[in-house]
Amino acid sequence: MPFQFDPEYASAIEPLIPFISKRAKLTIEGIKLSRDAREQGIARLYGVLPDLPDVEQTLYHIEADDGYQIPILKFSKKGTPTKPGPVIMHYHGGGMVLGSAELHAKPLAVLVSETGNPIFSVNYRLAPEYNGVIPVEDCYSALVWLHKNANVHGVDPARIAVFGESAGGGLAAGVTLMARDRNLKPPIAKQFLIYPMLDDRTTTANEAVEPLAFWTTEDNVTAWTALLGDDAGISDACVSPYAAPARAESLAGLPPTYIDVGELDIFRNESIAYATRLLGENISTELHVYSGLPHAFEMVAPFISATARAQGNRCKAMLSF
Repeated sequence: MPFQFDPEYASAIEPLIPFISKRAKLTIEGIKLSRDAREQGIARLYGVLPDLPDVEQTLYHIEADDGYQIPILKFSKKGTPTKPGPVIMHYHGGGMVLGSAELHAKPLAVLVSETGNPIFSVNYRLAPEYNGVIPVEDCYSALVWLHKNANVHGVDPARIAVFGESAGGGLAAGVTLMARDRNLKPPIAKQFLIYPMLDDRTTTANEAVEPLAFWTTEDNVTAWTALLGDDAGISDACVSPYAAPARAESLAGLPPTYIDVGELDIFRNESIAYATRLLGENISTELHVYSGLPHAFEMVAPFISATARAQGNRCKAMLSF
């Protein structure tokens, strides 16, 4: 039997199909020109989420090794205790080529309101203007800054987790590999990888999934090419595993991990493969595969039962480190 959308998701996406079908194809040359339009579309989808007056935002700027000022947006629940506690470092989605912490403010505020955990979201530099390991280095710099300033922000440095969705999930995985290899102490407490973009070698469409995919294989090839250039997708190319974590030779020594992905997501197989490799290293790993759902399903259908189930699983996991 061919794959089908979850019935509730199908109802939610049906009125959006005319708009989705008219989207201009993602191309290297058109990324800069289409970025604003694509971000406006995401903002409209997130616009149905409630404003949460119990969550406040604070903007910080930190300096990267090359002098670039990286903006970091903190989300915290009003009236929470000031004693050192857990915190989450977030890296937003957007295929490495678009997005911002501000664009994801509403879903991040929901997580903070429900868990009480502060979230620091990083505005890393985007491809194709900045490529290779620059985005993941920005993300790692933010993690180091939070470590060094843990006391200032009421953070227990032994309880810092990293979290990201899509491209941000790949960046979270890359940062976790960096932290291990650079011997960051205390180490990252946990990584949350939400339908993560892990492997630039995902270049062949699964014909059973592709017609239902929200992020297509063609989009994926374009995005990875924006980040890695001509090396993208070449198995024997010299690609840093920090940029494409599925290329890491070993996943030993990584922290407990949470991964979720939709059954109709082109990242399904690479997410499952990454989870399998982690389990092979005897690393505690929680994996969820949601039937009938594509990439970024909660952005399109925030109020269906499957999204509520995924949100519940994520919040539970975010209270466990």
